[in-house]
Amino acid sequence: MKEENVIVEKSYAFALKVMGLAKLIRDEKEYDLASQLWKAGTSIGANVEEAQAAQSRADFRSKMTIAAKEAREAHYWLRLTRDGHILSSDLVDPLIDDIESIKRILTSIVKSTTQEGKKF
Repeated sequence: MKEENVIVEKSYAFALKVMGLAKLIRDEKEYDLASQLWKAGTSIGANVEEAQAAQSRADFRSKMTIAAKEAREAHYWLRLTRDGHILSSDLVDPLIDDIESIKRILTSIVKSTTQEGKKF
């Protein structure tokens, strides 16, 4: 039986939700916004997956740092979607809650894998 990896599961589930939301954004003819959210939102999980096969601690940290940056970007696009009145808060806020949780987890992972005194 395979052990559950919370960030792998959360980032994958988030990517699926982002794909659905991006389709709704496209329906509003906001193609660029939909594309930016799609790329950032699905990149998080892709980088987390790559990190699972990292060749070193530094490689792992690098992939997780990229995932954390993508999470921040996805958070930005979600806020624009909501605050720009492209989609209602009812549709966007659950994803904002998800990405805030993912950001906290990724930040914790990056901090725990960063050597003391060495910035990433």
